[in-house]
Amino acid sequence: MSNLVLLTVLLMVMAVAYQIGLVRSKRMSVAAVDGGTRMHSRPAYHGTLVALWTVVPAALIYMVWSFFQPNILNSMVMSQLPSEVLTASDNELRILLNRIINLSTGFGLADEAQAYELAAAEMLRELRNQGNFIMLALMASVASAGLVLTWRRIQPDLRARNQVEVVTRFLLILCSTIAILTTIGIVFSMLGEALRFFSFVSPADFFFGTTWNPRFSTVGTSGQTGFGMLPLLWGTLMIAIIALLVAVPIGLMTAIYLAEYAPSKVRAVAKPVIEVLAGIPTIVYGFFALVTVGPFLNMLGATLGLEIRATSALTAGVVMGIMIIPFISSLSDDIITQVPKAMRDGSLGLGATKSETIRKVVIPAALPGIVGAILLAASRAIGETMIVVLAAGNSPVLTANPFEAVSTMTVTIVNQLTGDLDFASPQSLVAFALGLTLFVITLCLNVVALVIVRKYREQYE
Repeated sequence: MSNLVLLTVLLMVMAVAYQIGLVRSKRMSVAAVDGGTRMHSRPAYHGTLVALWTVVPAALIYMVWSFFQPNILNSMVMSQLPSEVLTASDNELRILLNRIINLSTGFGLADEAQAYELAAAEMLRELRNQGNFIMLALMASVASAGLVLTWRRIQPDLRARNQVEVVTRFLLILCSTIAILTTIGIVFSMLGEALRFFSFVSPADFFFGTTWNPRFSTVGTSGQTGFGMLPLLWGTLMIAIIALLVAVPIGLMTAIYLAEYAPSKVRAVAKPVIEVLAGIPTIVYGFFALVTVGPFLNMLGATLGLEIRATSALTAGVVMGIMIIPFISSLSDDIITQVPKAMRDGSLGLGATKSETIRKVVIPAALPGIVGAILLAASRAIGETMIVVLAAGNSPVLTANPFEAVSTMTVTIVNQLTGDLDFASPQSLVAFALGLTLFVITLCLNVVALVIVRKYREQYE
């Protein structure tokens, strides 16, 4: 039985258990009212409690079984192999085990399988089937026992609500812990590899170097090394700044129009159409930049007497700004519409015009949310890859001219981790140092946004 089928069955069992508990609790509630008492918890809590005690123990058994079963079965199969085979090295035994697993799952091998491999694969297949049968039987038994016992516990004085809230609180804490641990794991995984990189290259040369050419010597003079990050950092920031200069005015003005001026029919059509921009794949934006926007800017520059390359920071920034318009417009629109109507009415009652009310009352009151929307758009722009790959030119040079080709940190990470490379060399490890730097930049953006939000929130609350 596949995981999807098993998950579907568990959800169906949970729904049935919920209905069983709900029906019994309703009957018990009627009997309690007739007897002059009342239920401690509503029927929905009793149904939820029955569903939880029916499915959660069975799901725990499945997770524990799935975690330990492969290693146990593999050990049992490997112990039955001929003794002369077991004397091989660990790497050879690992390859042999993979061959046996492929044979047992029906994938087959590129060459002819040995007789002992076929026998081991057949044994592994039988053990897996037996184990799955035992697991399903155990899950069914535990689910049935949980359903019956919890169903019989339904009484007027059963504190079902309290128990359900305890489980809900535990699930919320578990989800929060997983999110935090995931972030910590990402940071430490990058930090370890970044420290290995800094054992090859000086941090000062990396953070303050102005030359990026990792395929040559990593040691230079006067701070000039092949691993200087400044060209990549400046290219990333330049494109992000151009994108924000395009997206912030257009997105914010769009949000103000939809929230304050647009009729309901226009808003109902315009807002979904604008949000479609957020669903377009970034590779499509990159192709649009390469085929349409880049040549147009090049032709426009020639008309004005400017040299604008088709693949440049300006091209990537403009297209990226178009891409992040929905992030600013949609979120800002939601925030503006949440400003209390009493603040608008008070301003209009004092004689202010509608535009003055928007500028001096609505926008300041909604500023924390608008800052959050701009921060989200900035983070999206800094982390974008595909548009920059196709439209920025991939030229890691330190230049202040937005009409020239540049490169970004995300594109460089992709370049350094693709191809047949040694992942113990500085040429590959530098990608982790760049990733860690991007993480720190995003963290700093979040801190700045929190400071701004708290400042203005204290003012308007």
